[in-house]
Amino acid sequence: MDIRPGMVISIRTRRDVVVVDPERFLAAARAAAAAHDGAVEDAYDAVHALLDLDPQLIPLGDEPEVGRGAPRPGARDTDRPDGLSAAGYVQEIVLTEATPLQDYGCFLPDDLFGGDGRGAA
Repeated sequence: MDIRPGMVISIRTRRDVVVVDPERFLAAARAAAAAHDGAVEDAYDAVHALLDLDPQLIPLGDEPEVGRGAPRPGARDTDRPDGLSAAGYVQEIVLTEATPLQDYGCFLPDDLFGGDGRGAA
């Protein structure tokens, strides 16, 4: 693909974590939320509280490989103080997006990752 002015390069990231200890997970989230005068009512609140504390959630160096050479399916790290286990990290480069996120302003499309690579389903 030719590089041209105005070309949009979209880097899509997926990071998965598995809750291995709900009590530790909620305790870590509540401690993080308390630092920002927030409350934790559900899983979304818990993840947001932890992301506010550390946008990486789990440092990239702690992510297991995915695919060949990776830990066996179902293998989990049970020793983390936040009760989470890193469960994979992948990135995808998309060169066919028509509109960069910034140009949507306040009105992002319903499905940012679906459809035909142009931000539309």
